[in-house]
Amino acid sequence: EADMVAHGDPALIRVVMENLLANAWKFTSQSAKPHIDVSCYKTAAGEVVFFVRDNGAGFDMAYADKLFTAFQRLHSVSEFPGTGVGLATVGRVIARHGGQVWTEAEPGRGATFFFTFPNTRVEPLTST
Repeated sequence: EADMVAHGDPALIRVVMENLLANAWKFTSQSAKPHIDVSCYKTAAGEVVFFVRDNGAGFDMAYADKLFTAFQRLHSVSEFPGTGVGLATVGRVIARHGGQVWTEAEPGRGATFFFTFPNTRVEPLTST
């Protein structure tokens, strides 16, 4: 598989990945066999879509529109700690880069967070 390269502000892309991975780790913490995938694929239109997928707690998609709003939580603090700002931050960073972010989930089966950066390609990393 080709290496994943996203073109944008490196510090902000790091914030996106740290928040998405932290959520995946947090919401798989109660899974018997936690599993997290980080990958990308190319659409038929040639757009690169990055994603972070886990097999954790998941959530009801009826509430997905609240996820990228600050201080919105779909799980109690006692169940999963957090402030409710991580995904709002992800949404703002992706929007600042002109990309899109969305999710698919199912309660008890996990969640996948997808995001795009315009003009991104999948390309091999070169050694230096």
